[in-house]
This record gives sequence, structure tokens and C-alpha cells, in this order.
Amino acid sequence: MTRVTGDWLTRPATQRVMRLLTDAGHQAYAVGGCVRNALLGVAVADVDLSTDARPETVLALAKNAGLKAVPTGIDHGTVTVVSQGEGYEITTFRADVETDGRRAVVAFADDIRQDAVRRDFTMNALYAAADGTLVDPLGGLPDLQARIVRFIEDPTQRIREDYLRILRFFRFTAWYGDPEQGLDAEALAAIAANLDGLTGLSRERVGAEITKLLGAPDPAPAVAAMAQAGVLAVVLPGSDHKTLAPLVHLEARLGLQADAIRRLATTGFADGAGLRLSRAKQSRLTRLHDLVSDTAGLAEIAWRHGADTARDVLALRCAALGHEPGKADETAIADGAAARFPVTARDLMPGLQGAELGAALKEMERRWIASGFSLGRADLLTGRGDSGGDLG
Repeated sequence: MTRVTGDWLTRPATQRVMRLLTDAGHQAYAVGGCVRNALLGVAVADVDLSTDARPETVLALAKNAGLKAVPTGIDHGTVTVVSQGEGYEITTFRADVETDGRRAVVAFADDIRQDAVRRDFTMNALYAAADGTLVDPLGGLPDLQARIVRFIEDPTQRIREDYLRILRFFRFTAWYGDPEQGLDAEALAAIAANLDGLTGLSRERVGAEITKLLGAPDPAPAVAAMAQAGVLAVVLPGSDHKTLAPLVHLEARLGLQADAIRRLATTGFADGAGLRLSRAKQSRLTRLHDLVSDTAGLAEIAWRHGADTARDVLALRCAALGHEPGKADETAIADGAAARFPVTARDLMPGLQGAELGAALKEMERRWIASGFSLGRADLLTGRGDSGGDLG
């Protein structure tokens, strides 16, 4: 018998919430990501629970036990119970009654198999009792052990219940799949036949899935499969995935952490607003997109935008050109990041004002960068080291 283990399950806070339900004669299981990750030896973040108890019963049991309970998704059967500062989402077993490809109308159920069937992938339909006993209503454990992402029962039906599951399929493949196994052929066929459904999804949901996917340790095989299935052209029009695999290699070479925005930039896709990314992420994506093809050297980029941005640009340029970074690149970045422009506007005032002042500073900046940041304040103010006239 397979058992699920982990501090997240045995800690008193988790056990207290599960006993809250079982002591009242109800079923209580940890479900989904926490069980999947524990079985894979991956860190568990959130603990979600599933039960046959109705939401109002969960609220009443929590209140009687002196625990805070919030009806965070009461219409869909979800109550969040807080135990020792930890929030636990407890959702009543559900069965889909009606779906439109974006949202579902659900009915509460008493049977764990009914709850399992409405989920997306077999590896997400795994449950664990309080003592760690694994409950596998659909036989998903072998798929998890083989790291195969497989839709539950009919892939077409699962996709048409929520078209976002197309993107989730590739995200889960990137994070939990085994590239050596290949992707499930039935799933790919169903995805290719249902691409139109992607156009009805909100851009926020698409953007969230894309960034999660690109944050995987190596998303390149999954993204290549997305391109082959026709998904990439729909969600990231005009993008090209071919430099993603070289970029992932270079990130490891340069000691860079996995970064979704850097990886999105390498595809040539720059419409961060279209994916409803945060303003900071939109700005960074645009900056990287522009700097990759800019003529500015790494030292100048490091001086203007910081060493981190310069390293991003180095990785992106090398991936696009098929080059390997060298020591000279790191030296240039370090020099640029440490450089400090020695002249201020005050040095040129009151002699120069307005546009003339800005133009003079810009020209000095150009000369200073061209000198490898070697010209000092006096050199720049007197025009030494260049053919410029006396600006003092």
C-alpha cells in the first residue's frame, strides 16, 4: 500500500482540521497538488482538502471548534479554515452539471470517484487520508510514477469543460512530465482539434498559465510541443520557440535562475499588456525585447539598467546568435555596473540651460561611454580625450 508522507500532512494544524471532519463522521482527504508533489518528492506549498461534508456543515464544525472559517468559494463548495495561522481550503465533493468551456455549474456529491472524475489530469486525482493512506479512485498513480500527464477519461470532454486545460496540459508537462516518455498522443490529438476554444479564454488566465509554464526548470520541450500542436501560434502570435532551449542551457552556464519574462523575451513576443502582465513585468519584457537588438554594449546596458538586465541581455543575445559567453562579457558587465558618470547638470550651470544643457550632458555621456568609462570630470568638462570643444 502506497502511503503519502510529509510534515505538511503530519503537522498538528493539518491534523486538527482533518479530525474536525472525521470526528463528525465525514470523509476528509488531502487532494491534488499537495499529494502529487509529496509523491514526487517536490516541495508542498498549499494543502487543499476534500470532503463529503457540505459547506454549511464545514462552517458550523469550524465555529464549534473555535477555528476561523471563511466562505471563500461557498457557491462552489469551498470554505477556508484557519488552523494555527495556516489556511486550508476545504471543498465539498463535486460533480459537474454543466460547463461552457470557461466555467462550470456544479452539484455537490457524496462519492469520491465523482469528485475525481471532474478533475483534469490523473496525477491530480490522488487523495491522502490523515494517516497518509493513498486513495486513487481512477488509477492515476502509475501515470504519476511514469511522469505522464494524461487527461482523465475522454481528453476532448475534459478540454471542452475548460479550454484552459490545454495550457495546463503543457504547464504540467513542463513541471512534472518526463521528456523521455513523450506526450500523450490522445491528448495532443484532442488539443489540436480544439484550438478554437483558446480564443475565448480571458487574457489574464492565459498570461498566468504562460508565465507559470515558462518558470519551469526546462520548459523548452513542452513549448516545442505547443508549437507543433498549433497552440503557440494562438496564445503567443508571432512568437518563435527555437531559441528557448539554447537560452535554458545558457542560463545554467551563467548561473541565472529560471525566469519566465526572460524566456518570454527570447520568443520575440513583446505584448505583455496582451497577456495582462503586471506593469513591472510588461516594462521588463519590453526593455529586454528592445535591448537584445540594440547596438549598446553590455557595459553600457549594465550602467543604464543594472547588471541583472545586462546578464539577461547577454543570455538572450548568445541564444539568438549561437554564441557562448566569455570572461570579457562578465568583465564588461561588472565595469558598467560599477561606473559612475562624473559630471552633473550643476557642473554646466548657469552657462547652459534647458535643451542645450541636456544636449551637452548627452554628448559628454557618449564620450565617457566610448572611452570605456575612463574619462574623468575634468577631461569631460574641458573636452580632453575627444575632438569636442571646451564645455567648461
